[in-house]
Order: sequence, then structure tokens, then C-alpha cells
Amino acid sequence: QVQLVESGGGLVQAGGSLRLSCAASGLTFSMYTMGWFRQTPGKEREFVAAISRSGGSTAYADSVKGRFTISRDNARNTWFLQMISLKPEDTAVYYCAATRSWGGSSYYTSGIDYNTWGQGTQVTVSS
Repeated sequence: QVQLVESGGGLVQAGGSLRLSCAASGLTFSMYTMGWFRQTPGKEREFVAAISRSGGSTAYADSVKGRFTISRDNARNTWFLQMISLKPEDTAVYYCAATRSWGGSSYYTSGIDYNTWGQGTQVTVSS
């Protein structure tokens, strides 16, 4: 059974940092591409970042470029999202998502391309 578990969310002041983790089990980690998404009440889920199987290709939403960094640790079956210079508008539930990928450099920025999701972790940035 494929499972993704996020952790690392919390309450932080504006300008602060957090690192989210997404631990995967039940899958061949190196064969999966992964993305982070976020959602706030009343709004649609929003793409944040994605990383290819190889880790060599990444993509970011314009709103987080230069502040967020996505990475993966194949030895630990874990993806990460390092967030710095956090803003109140970054407040949301953050979800990791994964899908089997056939291209080493492929990544996906749409939620419909992912078939496995974590339960989400709350990030709250106070002003």
C-alpha cells in the first residue's frame, strides 16, 4: 500500500522558515516524481513545487520562487520542501503528491497528474 506522510508544518512568524517532509512507503521511491500543493479554505488547490525522479528537474510556482526549495533523499524515501522568508499568504494546508514517472526528468504541475496524496500538514504564518 502506497502511503505518503507529511510532517514539519506549524506556526511561524513572517520571515521565518520551515522544512516540510514527505515520507513515502510502499513504492519504489526512485521511480516516482513528486509535487507539493497547498490549499486554503474556499480556494482551489494550488501548485507549489515539483521535482523529477532524478531530482535534476524542478519547477516552482511564481509566488514561491526564490523562497522555497524542493529536494529528495532517495536513501530515506523522503521529499522535502524548504521554505524561507515565509509570508502570511503562504498560510495553507500543504500536501505532497506522487506519481509513477517514466521519464527521469519529467515533473508535473497539475494535481490531476498525481495519483497518491498525503494527508496534509498545516502551515500558518503570522504577520
